[in-house]
Amino acid sequence: MLKKLMITTAITGMMIGAATAEGIPQNPPAASPAPAATSPAPAAKSTEMTNPVAAPSSAKFVNSQRQDQYLASKFKGTDVVGSDEAKIGDVSDILFDKNGKIEAYVVGVGGFLGIGAKDVALAPSAFQVVPGDKSKNESDKLKLTMTKDELKQAANFEPYRAPSATTGSGTLGSRPMPASPAAPPAR
Repeated sequence: MLKKLMITTAITGMMIGAATAEGIPQNPPAASPAPAATSPAPAAKSTEMTNPVAAPSSAKFVNSQRQDQYLASKFKGTDVVGSDEAKIGDVSDILFDKNGKIEAYVVGVGGFLGIGAKDVALAPSAFQVVPGDKSKNESDKLKLTMTKDELKQAANFEPYRAPSATTGSGTLGSRPMPASPAAPPAR
């Protein structure tokens, strides 16, 4: 279970990085090389992506996180509050499409310490980020215009489960599969 969580978190982080990298504009290439007498180019800002000169790879690197960006590792577990400011649940997972776009935040509603909680997936547009009370060392929270009761009435989120592979041996349990219908035995 822990291994699965770690792998999911790592994949989520990579997807967020890829999605973030798509949204950052790159500097246009220079039209011609600069004369040798000019000063060196300014250093890249911490939020710009850079490409090492010596590396032939086309990989883009993000040097640091901007203030308006979130890490999945910090986002999971974030409290979700309702319109009445009461805690509804928390973010238990993040759903991505194959291109890295966030499709939904999965919120665990109800239960106690994660046991008996119901998972509900909502589009990111349903949430509003509200700052936590910094004097109490609170993290930012996500706010919905719904109540806990409304979320409990919503449909459960069911993660995709790949069908289990069959061996193709033609048996069901310990009994062989019946053959095609044949003529009754001769007497």
